[in-house]
Order: sequence, then C-alpha cells, then structure tokens
Amino acid sequence: MGRVIAVANQKGGVGKTTTSVNLAAALARLGKKILLIDLDPQGNATVAIGVDKDDLPASVFEVLVGETKPRAAIIQVEQAGLDLLPANGDLTAAEVALLEEDMGPKRLRKVLKKVRNEYDAVLIDCPPTLNMLTINALTAADGILVPVQCEYFALEGLSALMDTIETVQQQLNATLHIDGLLRTMHDRRNNLANDVSSELVTHFGMKVLQTIIPRNVRLAEAPSYGESILDYDASSNGAIAYLALANELIRKTQI
Repeated sequence: MGRVIAVANQKGGVGKTTTSVNLAAALARLGKKILLIDLDPQGNATVAIGVDKDDLPASVFEVLVGETKPRAAIIQVEQAGLDLLPANGDLTAAEVALLEEDMGPKRLRKVLKKVRNEYDAVLIDCPPTLNMLTINALTAADGILVPVQCEYFALEGLSALMDTIETVQQQLNATLHIDGLLRTMHDRRNNLANDVSSELVTHFGMKVLQTIIPRNVRLAEAPSYGESILDYDASSNGAIAYLALANELIRKTQI
C-alpha cells in the first residue's frame, strides 16, 4: 500500500509547494511511482509542475464532492514522470461542501482508498491554513512532512501545528506519524538561520531530517517554467538537496 504523506505547515511561505513538487519529482526520478495531489485552491503545485489550472477537464474538487472518479481527474505529467490530481479555485467550494457533511473530514481518505495501492507514495500539498482541506489531508495521511523556514517565528508556528496534529491523532487518525521536519530556504551564512536550525534540533531531536534545503535561485525560478528543479536544472544545489531528501525518506519510511 502506497504511503500517503501530507506536506503541511499552518505558516505560509515556508517552501511547502516547492517541497511537494520537487520531492515528488525526485522520488519519481529514483524509480518510485508517485501521485501528487494539489489540495490548495491557489493551484500552485499544479502550475509549478507544468499544468494549466484554468484548463482542467476535472480536478480534485470534482473528486471530493463525488462528481468524478479519481482516475478520471488524474493527469500524467510525462516530463516529471509522475501523476497529478490537480486543483484550481473551484476547490474553495469543496471546503464549504465538506463542512456540511458528517463524513467531511474523511472524504479524501475514502477517495484515496481507490487509488493509493497503485503508487509507492502519494504526496499532498496542503493549504497554508488550518481548514477542512488540511484536516482532510491529515486524516488521510500516514505521515506528515513539515517544511520549516529557519527564521525567528519558526518555533512559534510549529507549536500550533503540533497541537493540530495531536488533535487529529486523538479524534480522526490515530496512526498519523510525523515523518520529519524539513529545514528549508536555509542560508548557512546567516547566523539567525543557523541558530534556529540548532534550536529545531534541540526541541525536536530525531524528528528533524538531516537533509537541509538551501536558499537557491534556481529553485525559485523553476515554477515559472512549469518544471521541477530536476528538469529545470538537475545540477543545481536545490536539485541535489531534493534528491537527498527523497533518499532519506525512502530509508526512513520504506517508501
């Protein structure tokens, strides 16, 4: 059974979508069969992997509200070597619909039961807020990967997220596991970044992954070309870091 990993942080601007797209592409490059789910109404992961979010025959919205089967909405992204369940602004309406259902928080879990066995891993790019879509992702997931930017307020945001994870574990998904905290946009020349990185290890110990994603211009450029960093510049520090992350997660979770 494919491992479902939610890439989530209640704080925006931490490299969540960058991580979802490039980790998915790195795992695919290493021979894994991957499904990337864009669960953010902004549709940034969809655009970043080269799919026009305004020209979709179907999206994750139709799947969540029961209008379309998952396989009918999944797109093969040949260049990246992975499958995508895309999103656009329609997804905002799904959140409202799910709030009105008793089984609303478990809808994505139910959907994924039909396709997860076809993949080695399913990665879910979550919205940067705690809403019904994020709760759906955490309820459906086996593990959560938390991108953390090494800045002043990083620990404060993590405290709120850990409370959310504990609530989900108690009420909806007792087996939800923290796959790791990922330090992103790290500049080793910055003393504050190094201090925050050390604090994360002090507070969370083995939960902090060894791989660190550097601040990298090529990583920032790749989405505007609709390519993962491995297709845009495979020799860049960003590409090397995401391949290292993929290898670390394979070892850690047996994907």
